[in-house]
Amino acid sequence: MSIKGNWMLSSDINRIYLAQIEVIPGAPAANASQMVAEIAAAGVAGAKLVVFPELAISGRFVGDLWHRDAFITACEAAAVEVCNATRGGVAAAFGNVVRHPCNTTKRLCNGFFIAENGRFCTTDSGVPFIAKSAEHYLDLHFYDARTDPAATFGRPLITSIGAIGAVIGEDALSDSAIALCRKLEGNGATLLLNPCALPFAAEESPAAALAALSTATRLPLCHVNTVGVQDHGKVFFIFSGESGVYHCGERISPAAELCAPAIIHAAVGKEPTSVSCSREVSVDEQRAGRTAHALLHGTGTMLRRLGLQRVVIGLSGGIDSALTALLYSRLIDPADLLLLNLPGPYSSPTTRNLARHLATTLGCRYAEVPITPAVEFTRQQFAELRLNGPGSHSGDRLPLSDYDLENVQARDRGGRVLAAAAAAFGGVISCNTNKTELAIGYGTLYGDICGWLAAIGDLWKGDVYGVARYLNDHICSEPAIPEGIFAVKPSAELSAAQAVDEGRGDPLIYPYHDKLFRAWVERPGGVAEEELVAWYRSGTLAQQLNYNGDVAAIFPDVDALVSDSRRWWRLYQGLAIAKRLQAPPVLAVSRRPFGLHTESQSTPAVYGKPGN
Repeated sequence: MSIKGNWMLSSDINRIYLAQIEVIPGAPAANASQMVAEIAAAGVAGAKLVVFPELAISGRFVGDLWHRDAFITACEAAAVEVCNATRGGVAAAFGNVVRHPCNTTKRLCNGFFIAENGRFCTTDSGVPFIAKSAEHYLDLHFYDARTDPAATFGRPLITSIGAIGAVIGEDALSDSAIALCRKLEGNGATLLLNPCALPFAAEESPAAALAALSTATRLPLCHVNTVGVQDHGKVFFIFSGESGVYHCGERISPAAELCAPAIIHAAVGKEPTSVSCSREVSVDEQRAGRTAHALLHGTGTMLRRLGLQRVVIGLSGGIDSALTALLYSRLIDPADLLLLNLPGPYSSPTTRNLARHLATTLGCRYAEVPITPAVEFTRQQFAELRLNGPGSHSGDRLPLSDYDLENVQARDRGGRVLAAAAAAFGGVISCNTNKTELAIGYGTLYGDICGWLAAIGDLWKGDVYGVARYLNDHICSEPAIPEGIFAVKPSAELSAAQAVDEGRGDPLIYPYHDKLFRAWVERPGGVAEEELVAWYRSGTLAQQLNYNGDVAAIFPDVDALVSDSRRWWRLYQGLAIAKRLQAPPVLAVSRRPFGLHTESQSTPAVYGKPGN
């Protein structure tokens, strides 16, 4: 359902209707029907132009459908249907896939069209679309329009309401964006559109870049992004919308609601009027808030799309499962959410009580299922096991070490109890792992690394706390997650060395290791060991990693730093790869989530000498 917000500039020139719609990937007919309905509604509202997102007909991530001629033909037919809907006097601007205009290759173009009065508008050279470059690594199936004169990269479309230029998707965020906008302006454009199918990323909002573009050209710039979820490989990308209009460096319309279908009625004039925020919001709170809404939107969308109604969550009393439980409690009926605390030999009374407290607050179904008897049975069974066959000697046994029993506990929780509970309850298991754990494989396959979706699998540990705090303070009518969960030391509680009541826990210093792992995973080119050493010696390591702490208090010398880095790098580029490949799909909230083909390659860990 559309959520409408009206605003108007002092000079009413051309009424524009920005349609922030949910695009269904691979469903051109359904998308076209939705667009035709919006065009009709725009006519009733008195609009002259409706602007839809990038690839509004096809969807952005449709896998092998890009290679099926029948799908491309269906997209072309849907575009004609939308074009015909403009005979009533309302023009429509929209994105769609385009075959190569010269027909010399089977590669496709990410194109943008404007139709009015039942025909497609053209550039001054007669080409009926504007093309996007293919520099984004997720769009390798599209050819690069910058190298093709026939694609008229940088030329506006001529319409009855003026020459309109389009800067499509990430082209508006590239280093060449200002030059492209100025080229469009120089070629006669009086209005710029930025149609997007831009996935959500917590660390960045396009607002600043769009404001800069509107300053560089002094032209009004309409940003229209899609909403919904589209999957690429093992990654579910969230599309957050956040559409709006920019002019002279200011956002002059209220931003459309985050992650919801919305309509903005715009009267684009020459005199910009900025929109102020009702209160000051810190960068951390803004990031956490946007991420919280995106996670709710993405998880809820996938539950509906797959027809899932019931969820089972292993509730440990720690922050990861607490946040996961709170997210699902906002999306499904309490009777359909089953929270299970699975205490083992080393579970503390503290975390057991915290889990029970959270379940009571959320009002969901709850039970405790102790795993100690099953773990002890497995230990005893293997202690009595006798080996036969080649290489065996009389009395050979296969006892489980203390480390082995840690995995047995985790796997008993996930592979036995949660799996059985999900089957009996008629639901799916939620995966509670976070990005820090996925990076180094700090988890057990078929234990805590199992489930239908890793909703928080693209959140670093610190982000988990931030999003949980935001939900507690700003979304819940009363705090749902008890303060004790925020305060307790993170711990898997699988051995005596992880006893939280004695101040022990995971072998990670999360505030530091979050930053180190993030530099490996998300920073272009990563960070080499030699760079870490150089920064340490120059006293700039904390600054380079954006770590708000004293590095020297953690690592007294270079050898300690290198030893720690190599320990985790061996895991990151070792067994953790196998674990990530078998982990559940991730809901992406960054530009570099795990699950993309770009990170799945197994590469050897190569080191220089410490101190080199």
